[in-house]
Parts: sequence; structure tokens; C-alpha cells
Amino acid sequence: MNRTGTGAPERPQVPESLNALLARVRACTLCASGLPLGPRPVLQAHSAARILIAGQAPGRKVHASGIPFDDVSGERLRAWLGLSREHFYDPQQVAILPMGFCYPGTGRAGDLPPRPECAPTWRDALLARLPHIELTLVLGRHALPYHVPGAKGTLADVMHNGTPEGGAVVVLPHPSPRNQLWLRRNPWFEAEQLPLLRARIAKVLASAA
Repeated sequence: MNRTGTGAPERPQVPESLNALLARVRACTLCASGLPLGPRPVLQAHSAARILIAGQAPGRKVHASGIPFDDVSGERLRAWLGLSREHFYDPQQVAILPMGFCYPGTGRAGDLPPRPECAPTWRDALLARLPHIELTLVLGRHALPYHVPGAKGTLADVMHNGTPEGGAVVVLPHPSPRNQLWLRRNPWFEAEQLPLLRARIAKVLASAA
């Protein structure tokens, strides 16, 4: 007998579509009491996307516009990746899922970390609906534990262990202007790793065309 007790066969549950899930994410108010500007989840995703950008959380300007990386960090990131705005903001090519979808506020050293409730609530379900991701770009330390479990050492150490020309997960510094000192101390990143990464990105997107 089925659980309803009617004798009729139960209908199989239909998996939630990505569009339905995105609608629930964008309506989320889970962290509302801890957000200085209130909830406004900012993300980009499509089931056909081949590249995933895993950042930390939107900044104040992105919160205002509702557009991912709509700031100076985004300008630098697009230059690093060799992507135009057209390609970067095409959800069928690039998914953008920060570890926290809402602006968390600012502390003494810059923006606060992503809210801890966000990723456990939404991330697994969203990634399960992105079956064609070939390359994941992890920006900064807040996304490392989820996407590179067990990563140890400095960010530079973790990056040196990756292979931009062939790895499925590539770790990058956050493109924030606050990282200018790190970039000056690590010139190998822009001179050696970025050309390899741009070639890999071009290859991934060409394979999807």
C-alpha cells in the first residue's frame, strides 16, 4: 500500500529544475537579520555552463547593481581570464556562484567573510544542476575548503600545486585591489599562470560552441 492509504500508486517526485531552485535562492532571507543592507542574493547559472567561478561574496557595489563582479574586481578578473563582458555574463558559458550570495558587510580589513549559512543551504543543490562544468576557478581562501578539501599552506603554495593547463580546479588570488601587494610579490602568477589559464578557458568554451 502506498503512504497515502488510498491504494493508488504514488506519483514519483519530479526533481526541482534549476530555474525553480534559482527562484528560491533569489528569494532567500535566511541571513536577513545579519546582513547590514538586507538580503539580495547575487549569482549566475545555467545548466549548460562550462566554467564555474567560485568567489567569496558580493561587495557593496554588486549588492546595489545585482550584477556579479560589477566592480573593479570584476574588471581585473575579466582581464585575467581573457573574457569580454559578453562572454563573462553569458550564463550558458559561465556560472558565478560565490560562497555567500549576499553582501555580508564590512569589517576592519575589508568585507566580512561570506555568511556561513549560505553554502550548506544551497551549494550542493546548485552544483548538482550544473552537469557540464569542465573548469572551476576558485577565488581566494573562502572558497578553498569547499572546492579544494585539505588544501594546506599559503595561497601561493596551493596555486603552485595546480595545473592551469589541465586541471579541473584552478585556484586564483581574489582580484580585489586589496591584493595588489600579493601580486607584486608573486609576479609568476601573471607572467606564467595567466597565459596558461586563458588558453585553457578558450579551449573549454570552444569545445562548447
